[in-house]
Amino acid sequence: MHTEPSSEAAAPGLDYSTWIVIPLYNEASVISGVVSELLGQFANVVCVDDGSTDGSAQAALDAGARVLTHPLNLGQGAALQTAISYAVAQPGCEYVITFDADGQHRIIDAIHMLERARTEKLDIVFGSRFLDDRTNPGVLKRIVLKTAVGVTNLTTGLKLTDAHNGLRVLSVQAASRLNLQQDRMAHATEIVLQLGRTGLPWGESPVEVLYTDYSKAKGQSLLNSINILFDLVVN
Repeated sequence: MHTEPSSEAAAPGLDYSTWIVIPLYNEASVISGVVSELLGQFANVVCVDDGSTDGSAQAALDAGARVLTHPLNLGQGAALQTAISYAVAQPGCEYVITFDADGQHRIIDAIHMLERARTEKLDIVFGSRFLDDRTNPGVLKRIVLKTAVGVTNLTTGLKLTDAHNGLRVLSVQAASRLNLQQDRMAHATEIVLQLGRTGLPWGESPVEVLYTDYSKAKGQSLLNSINILFDLVVN
């Protein structure tokens, strides 16, 4: 199901050629703020509500996002693929930015990554929390994430410093090449694998991941990181 806000945001200075795509699952308490802040810079924000039961879809819609709906929870990978497929089909779409719903990403980082993609003619810019010292994930989580990076680099052939960061900038050419089959957390490695196979120019940019009490409780715990590793091994 596809639902649009009652009125389109339109103002001078907004970026109309970039689509922000957000997988959304039970983030009703924070998604409004995330969408509102993004709409201050980008005219097009689409959320894919992945079977939320807490009113997340309505909150995103009220904040001004376009909302696509999965009737059942299919997983973050499935929601991301639905959002990307929708965005690349829109007239005038030049770039797609993947963005998390829980407020852990900073818009200023997304803007810098987009500027770099445009100025350096990069089709893919991965966000990395390990390229500067702004993010402190904790010792154990850092070890797990670095292990995941090693596994991902071995399987994809790319040399990334952070393979499981949800903030990415993709040209429409790169985004159109994605066909994610992994519905759960292993989709993060699958994205890297599929993008690497395109041969398109890519880079990494430093980003800050905000580990708030809310985001930790929602899924940025050490256990969640271990689940990522489990998905990598199993899939």
